[in-house]
Amino acid sequence: MSKPLHWSGMGEWSLIWGMRFLLRVYLLFGRTVLQWFLYPVVSYYWLVNKPGREASQAYLKRVAKLLPESGLSGNLLDSHRHFISFANAIIDKLAAWSGALSRADVSYQGRNELLAQIKTGRGAILLGSHLGNLEVCRVIADLDDAPRINVLVHTKHAEKFNRLLKQTNRNSGLNLIQVTEINAASAMLLSDKIDNGELVIITADRTPVSRNPRVSRTGFLGDDALFPQGPFILASLLKCPVYTLFCLKQQGKQVIYFEHFSDKLTFPRKTREQALQQTIQRYAQRLEHYCLMEPLQWFNFFDFWHLVGKESDEQ
Repeated sequence: MSKPLHWSGMGEWSLIWGMRFLLRVYLLFGRTVLQWFLYPVVSYYWLVNKPGREASQAYLKRVAKLLPESGLSGNLLDSHRHFISFANAIIDKLAAWSGALSRADVSYQGRNELLAQIKTGRGAILLGSHLGNLEVCRVIADLDDAPRINVLVHTKHAEKFNRLLKQTNRNSGLNLIQVTEINAASAMLLSDKIDNGELVIITADRTPVSRNPRVSRTGFLGDDALFPQGPFILASLLKCPVYTLFCLKQQGKQVIYFEHFSDKLTFPRKTREQALQQTIQRYAQRLEHYCLMEPLQWFNFFDFWHLVGKESDEQ
C-alpha cells in the first residue's frame, strides 16, 4: 500500500480558486446541478487517488469491526460512499457560506451551557475535528446574538478564504486565522479574543505540520494513533473553559453537539506528560464516539494510524 507520510503532503482539495468556482455554480444553479457536476469529479478523484481510497477502506474496516451493525465492511463500494459523503459535505459547506443554510436547518445539543459561559464575558476553546462539517458554524456566527467565532487553520489561504466569506456576507462573524505553530504572538492574540468573550475553534485530530511535532500516542478505533498536543497545551495557556464541538448531518439536518470538556486544563510540571496523555485520550474517546455515530462523515483520507510507525522509525 502506498502511504503518504503526513496529511499535509496531500494536496488540499479546497483551494480558494476551486471553492470560488464551486460557490459560483451553487449560487447560479443550486444544489441539484452542483451534485451532477460534483459527484463525477469526486468519483474520479476516488478512482485515481489510490492512497486516499486505501486509507478510506482501512478506516472503514476498523469501524466495521467495532460496529458490525453499521452495515459497513470497508469494501470499494463503502469507500466510494465515503467519498460521496465528502462531496455532500462540500455542498453543505457552500450552502453555509452562501447563507442558504438557515437556522431551521440546524439543531443543537448542549448549546445552553456554552451560551451561559459566554454570558460571563469570557470566551472558550472549542476542540473540533475533521468529522462532519465545521463550516456550519457560520450559521451560528451569523446569528444576531452570537459571539465572534475564530477558527484556527493550517492553510496558507486563510486570508483569501476570509475575503471569500466577506464577499458572500459582509457581516459574517466568522474569522479564519492561519497558524502553523503557536508562538508568543499568536497566544497573546488568542488570549485577547478569549478575554473579549469570543470563541476559538481548533481541530485536534491532525498532527502539526512542524518538523518536530509534539504528539501523543493514543488509542483510537482499536489501535494507537498520534494526536497533537498543541490544542490542549494552548487551552491550558489560555486558562479558559474547553468544549468539544462536533457537527454531524443526521436525517437531513445539521446537528451541532457541544460538550463541556473542562473548566480549565492544567498540566502540573511533575506529571505533565501523564496529564497530557490522559486528556488527549479523553478527547480521542469522544471523537471515536461521534465517529461511530456517523462513520462516513470523518474526512481524513490518509492513513491515520501509519504515522505511529513513522514516529517509531524516526526515534
